[in-house]
Amino acid sequence: MSERAPGQERGRRPLIERIGLASVALVLGILFGGVAVAAWLGGELFLAVMGAIGCLMTLWVGALTLFRG
Repeated sequence: MSERAPGQERGRRPLIERIGLASVALVLGILFGGVAVAAWLGGELFLAVMGAIGCLMTLWVGALTLFRG
């Protein structure tokens, strides 16, 4: 394992790796969204908000991974 000097850029991830990580984030985002919807329909407002926040954060990080790499 090589060490990088502070401020030294690392290379971009390969496209297939970025697509794979983004697809995992998409699946987890869908699951969080399902929890949010089920909790909302069940009257659990706090859990619904937390599930929705988890969904948005997961999808956001997946998109960053895909496009920024």
